[in-house]
Amino acid sequence: MSLNAHLHDALTTREVIGQAQGILMERERITPDHAFDVLRRASQHLNRKLRDVAQDLVDTGVRPETDKTS
Repeated sequence: MSLNAHLHDALTTREVIGQAQGILMERERITPDHAFDVLRRASQHLNRKLRDVAQDLVDTGVRPETDKTS
């Protein structure tokens, strides 16, 4: 994969994560750091890449599942 392709993927990933953070922030009235933490915990709990968890939230609007202690 070329450097250009890697940079494009990185920017796309960042955009999707930002969109997912924004959705969580608006819905739950939380800070950007807290929204990112929700996504991170869901990624770990579901054993999926953070960008995939974020993309699912953007696509479906469904809040990702986190562990029961969160």
